[in-house]
Amino acid sequence: MAVRTLNMVRSHVPRPLLMGALPVCIAVLLLAIFSSIAFGAADIKLQTVLASIFAFDAENTNHLIIRTLRLPRAITAMLVGAALGVAGAIMQGLTRNPLADPGLLGIEAGAALAVVGGVFLFQINSLPVYAIFAFVGGTLTALAVYGLGSMGRESATPFKLTVAGAAISSLLASLTTAILLFNQRSLEEVRFWMAGSVAGRDMKLVIEAAPFLLAGLILSFVMGRQITTLSMGEDIARGLGQNVGWIKLASAGAVVVLAGTAVALAGPIGFIGLVIPHVVRMFAGNDYRWVLPYSALLGASFLVLSDLLGRILVQPLELPVGIMTAAIGGPVFIYLVRWKVKR
Repeated sequence: MAVRTLNMVRSHVPRPLLMGALPVCIAVLLLAIFSSIAFGAADIKLQTVLASIFAFDAENTNHLIIRTLRLPRAITAMLVGAALGVAGAIMQGLTRNPLADPGLLGIEAGAALAVVGGVFLFQINSLPVYAIFAFVGGTLTALAVYGLGSMGRESATPFKLTVAGAAISSLLASLTTAILLFNQRSLEEVRFWMAGSVAGRDMKLVIEAAPFLLAGLILSFVMGRQITTLSMGEDIARGLGQNVGWIKLASAGAVVVLAGTAVALAGPIGFIGLVIPHVVRMFAGNDYRWVLPYSALLGASFLVLSDLLGRILVQPLELPVGIMTAAIGGPVFIYLVRWKVKR
């Protein structure tokens, strides 16, 4: 029965083509990462770029630029983009709300308030400490939203989660703004992080965050079938023998780990979790066994390329990647909305 019901969730592309497109998307991602490593403010030859990867020389300045600045930056963008793309897809399936993204659980607002509060109260001033505060703040806020949305007889319904998330996010955003208005030093310390950026992340921080992101991605991919049934409605999921409560809890846990770690690494970056799942569903349908892997690959490629554009468009200055994703993702989302309305 479950298999027959899942077969009803058809993609717009035949299964063999979906399988064959995965290596293509992986190749595009690898090309985007290599481009991010090769191009930047410093003009470095491609031979030097390859040598820095396969024959690193600590005495060579260009090798150091690539190994200590560009490579960690590209890997950070890849991991954060994949995490936000998958988290957004899960949120849209979990709440059956096409406008849902990781911000719906208040993760971004909670992380921002925790970082700003840490700067204001404890004078924190380093990215690793920002990451700890952001992860804790995002996690606690998500738990508060889920707890508030679970009150009542119907537990955590999509509508209640949406309302609870919007209310708590607005409250926390107001508190964050109040602190920044009355404390100029806090604003100076966190304004670049608040804009969303993958600059200045060292490999140690990436290695510390990678296990959380990989664990969240693996959990999400394993739950693809269950999320698909839940996205068709709770009654259908229960009829197929699914434990709806546990699916919601595990899905929300995956979103918290993915989005919380991503925000901790790069600050609040919008539009990836909102737009990328819609782009994927245009060709992959609503089967989350395909939606989630493609959201990871396209989200990673999108963020890596957005960061590259932010570096080369206004040289020698650069635009934070959070601004680039909004500039690119906004028009794309408007187009998607118009396309769906026409259909």
